[in-house]
Amino acid sequence: MKLLLVNKFLYPNGGSETYIFKLGKYMESFGHEVQYFGMEHEGRCVGNRVDAYTSDMDFHGGSKLSKLTYPLRTIYSVEARKKLRLVLEDFKPDVCHLNNFNYQLTPSIILEIARWRKQGHKCRIVYTAHDYQLICPNHMCNNPGTHKNCEKCLGGSFINCTKGKCIHGSTVKSFIGSMEAYFWKIKGVYKYIDTIICCSDFLKKKMACNPMFSGKTIALHNFVENVSKADVEKKDYVLYFGRYSREKGVLTLIEAAKLLPEVNFVFAGMGPLDGEINAISNIKNLGFRTGDELSGIIREARFSVYPSEWYENCPFSVMESQMHGTPVLGADIGGIPELIKNKVTGELFESGNVGQLKEKIQEMWSDSKLTDKYSQNCLEKNDFYDIGKYTNILMDIYEGKTNEALY
Repeated sequence: MKLLLVNKFLYPNGGSETYIFKLGKYMESFGHEVQYFGMEHEGRCVGNRVDAYTSDMDFHGGSKLSKLTYPLRTIYSVEARKKLRLVLEDFKPDVCHLNNFNYQLTPSIILEIARWRKQGHKCRIVYTAHDYQLICPNHMCNNPGTHKNCEKCLGGSFINCTKGKCIHGSTVKSFIGSMEAYFWKIKGVYKYIDTIICCSDFLKKKMACNPMFSGKTIALHNFVENVSKADVEKKDYVLYFGRYSREKGVLTLIEAAKLLPEVNFVFAGMGPLDGEINAISNIKNLGFRTGDELSGIIREARFSVYPSEWYENCPFSVMESQMHGTPVLGADIGGIPELIKNKVTGELFESGNVGQLKEKIQEMWSDSKLTDKYSQNCLEKNDFYDIGKYTNILMDIYEGKTNEALY
């Protein structure tokens, strides 16, 4: 099979990039041909045979002329269509697997694949939804001004993005976001996508609010890597690892930590709330950690906390923690409850509720037998897909076998 993986960033940048790199490498190991299309960048580490990529778009820099043209180029990209055409004509993929494409690539690439198919080429279009970009112009269903989750655009009334200044608190940027969403709604571009993979059942239900996606969606949690199951001696700390930001519930966790001076917290990550974290005496801020070092920090924690306050879909942190034998106290929001077996591999609390979070942490901290039981359950009773099982299902999707009952 010839697989073209499409993503705006072709360098390590976040979850969607981790996803395509690992997926592509695994597919190649079984003899499939894999190429990539996206934006050129000095850090690009994967590519295609004809070296065709869109120009690097730096929204925070560049010339005055380029800044003036960005609004139009983020809605429709002639360049992306031309460059993708070169890849399609050379590689002739059986499947184009789209990931994050808005702004740098734009949905215009879907029109190019559809044009190519009309010429007689057989090529399925599969899209993995890593966020809400097809139904929410700011991709998060969360208003940055009010810090409240918002569903006003889900049915297609995208002008609400402008009214709420939902993109960086800017009326102009939000208006552009609204116009982009309306433009592609009118063009009906998403009808060409054969299957939309939603990484949580929660996201699938939100996608269903827009009739355009009816019958196209499948809920399939992301894969997670297998790790060593060796017994590890737990240490007395509660772990948070991830981005230090408000939508992740970090301010709420900080408030809970203030009320629990007897509990030792370890934070591993980075973000705008770094200063607030450093001001709390019972929080040890390790900063950003990766690889084996982070794995060791996760394995040795009594339990981890994932206090998010936006509609998370399938956070790797929740799965990764359990794979390392560390139970999770997670916010009951978005797709998080789908990943934690309550009272088995961890517990849930009401998102944003400081009092309940404080009580749950206190209960789990004071009962090591309980957390030890949860820890053992994490190693034995999680049912996350590894990349092998995930790819078996994905091959069915690539081949058009989309019976959701299988997943």
